This record gives sequence, structure tokens and C-alpha cells, in this order.
Amino acid sequence: MDDYNVCRDRFYETIQGFWDRLYGVEYALFDCLDFVKEEVSNIRRATKESYAVYKKVNEMMRYAPDESFIDLGFPKKALPFLRLSLLPYETVIGRFDFVKTNQGLKLLEFNSDTPTFIRELFDVNGLVCKEYKREDPNENEAERLGTAIRNSVYHCAQAIGVKNHPYVVFTAHEEDMEDRGTMMYLMEVAQIKGSTFVPLRDIQIVTDGNESGVYDDKGNRIDVLYRHTYPLEALLEDVTDDQFPIGIEFMKLVEQKKVGMLNPTSAFLMQSKAVMALIWGMYEQRHPLLTEEELAVIGRYFLPTYLDEEPFLETGERYVSKPAFGREGDTVVVKQNGKIIYSQTKSSYDHYVKVYQKYVDLPTSVVQTEHGQLEAHLLYGSFIVNEKPSAFGVRAGAKITDNLSYFLPCGVKGAMEWT
Repeated sequence: MDDYNVCRDRFYETIQGFWDRLYGVEYALFDCLDFVKEEVSNIRRATKESYAVYKKVNEMMRYAPDESFIDLGFPKKALPFLRLSLLPYETVIGRFDFVKTNQGLKLLEFNSDTPTFIRELFDVNGLVCKEYKREDPNENEAERLGTAIRNSVYHCAQAIGVKNHPYVVFTAHEEDMEDRGTMMYLMEVAQIKGSTFVPLRDIQIVTDGNESGVYDDKGNRIDVLYRHTYPLEALLEDVTDDQFPIGIEFMKLVEQKKVGMLNPTSAFLMQSKAVMALIWGMYEQRHPLLTEEELAVIGRYFLPTYLDEEPFLETGERYVSKPAFGREGDTVVVKQNGKIIYSQTKSSYDHYVKVYQKYVDLPTSVVQTEHGQLEAHLLYGSFIVNEKPSAFGVRAGAKITDNLSYFLPCGVKGAMEWT
């Protein structure tokens, strides 16, 4: 045990700016879960095929009436902006959460707007693999990530009419170690000349006359704002101390092409978990807009998901209630026959529309921690970057993955020769 603690601390203290501890407790494990190459290929395939379904449904949803968006849990304040499409990609960086079952990989949700777990998989996972003499399944993905961000910034700048080199600002809540660190890492891999980090509190919104736009704390006009860790549903509710609706005014400037925003609004359009209920409903109805191949993909990876509990009350199956917008397991409840079996203590997102999804057990594995060996439930996070499958990795924790779950590095055993 002492050896693990010493080796762990010695290893992670060499990685500058990384949050190997969160909330004062161990977050990043000094351990490595082994995969075989076939498993890696299966995760990438599931990511690619699931995204293709989401993309097609996203394109269809732009023609939906406002009432349909309300039914899917989108805030009324978002309605004027949901149909915006300024990039050739629906999302720049999104993350699917899969669970391994006896029936193959099953999709729990898609964080298309503000996924974290980025530096862990694109950077730190490879460093742990080197220590454990494993092949990093995410090798070279950081370089691809940087290229994708630069391409997206270019398209975003072109869409709003910026002809010269754009001024790009990465922003987050400065006091949040993980959010700030994620944005600093994205800025580092993007390597965009002249880009900088500006805390959210220092972003200035000007709505009057020819000078209307978004500015940094020094009065420089921002062309593209990268707000990757700031959820759009929270942004829409943001007001200043004097109740000026700064979030809505910012989105109006995006709509007017006075500033570019990444992830784009189209990413938010896929973010509601109620979209999974829409997709499952189209699958059950054999909707004519879906091809036989797309229907097969939904049947292979998606779980039965509905906007009411009735289907599960009829079958007696165990199911999960989760908010359309929510993170880190907050407000997630496991139920059977309408009765709560297991729930999180937090209910911060209880005001959002609920979706009801078939419950599946997360597989378990024994992991090494500074408190000894523990049995943990495993969840696979797999990134889609500019519409291509990218890095993936593992969270290990409770039955409902939350913000106290561990980052468990993973590698491919026996794929490389070491001297």
C-alpha cells in the first residue's frame, strides 16, 4: 500500500497542471486496465455509428416546431438559437458514454456540448501506459485534436465573416480546477497564434451600436470564444449582479454573427437526453427517414428510452430516471415498479424534463487505490472529434457514475515490444 501511494504521488507530481486529486481525494488512479485490440475497434465502431444516427436526427430536428423542442426539454430561452448551423460539424468535441454488457456495448448518453475527461484520455493515459509498458490506444489523438480545433476555429471565423487571423479566447470558470485545466490543455494542443485564456467573469458584452460584440478584459474584440466547459443551458440563465441577461445577449451576438462560439449551438441540440427517447421512438416505429442500416445501429447500441415511465411500469423492468440536462450522475434515480431502488444524494437538475431509460448493470473490476483494492463499476467514455471517433477511456466508481468516480487509465497489453 505504501509503495502504491509513493509511486502514485511521485508519478503524478511530474504532470504539471493536472488535477490528479479532486475535492481533496484521489481521482487519477496509478493503475492500468488491459484491453485487447478487438475491444478498442468495437468502441471506435460504436462511436462512429452512434454519431451518424445523432447527426441525421440533428439535421431533421432543425425543421421541428418549437413545441417539439419544449417536449424534448429544451429551455424556452434557447428556442431562437437552436436551429443555428454555422459549421460543417454538428459538434467539435463530444463524448459518448458506453457500458459493456452481455449484448455488447450499450449507449447511456451523449455529452455533445461540454464533455470533460479530455486531458485524462488525450494526454495522461499515454503517460501511464508508458509506465506500465502498454500500448496507448489513444496514441496520436492529441495531435488530431489540435488539428480539429484549428479547423473548427477557421470554419467558425469564416462563417461570421472574419477574413484575417481571428482572435480566439478560451474561457472557463477560473476557480474550477478541472474546467480551467481542461481549457488550458485545449488551448495548448490547438496552438492557435495569439489565442489566450480569459476567465468567464472578465468577458465583456457590448450591445450598443457599431461596437456591439464580445470583448476581453483589455478591451480587445473577440472573434471566436471557446466556452467548452460552460453548459449552454447555464449560459442562457446567466445574469449580471444588476440582472442584465448577459447570457441571452451573448447568444444574440452569436446569432447576429458578431462572435463565433465553440462548441457550436448544434452541439447543444444533441445534448438533451430526451433526444435518445426521440431516436428510440423512431426505431420502434421503423421511421421511414431511417435506413435499415441506421435502424440496426439503434437496435445494437441504444437502450429503450422514453419520456414517461409507463413502458417500464407495464413490464416491471428496472429503469433509470435522469434529467434531460444533467451531469455527473446528479438527479439520477434507479427505479422498479415506480419505487426508488437507488439514487444520488444530489438533485440539482430536478427542474428539467425527465427521461426514463432501461437499466443495465455496469461491469465491475478490482482497482488499486491509495485505500487498497476496491471493486468499482466501469463506464467507457469515447470521444467523437469533428465527426471521427477519437480517444476513449474508463471511469471507475459507484453504480451511478458521479464526480467522485476515478479516472482509470487503460492500455493494450502485449502489443508493443519493450527492452
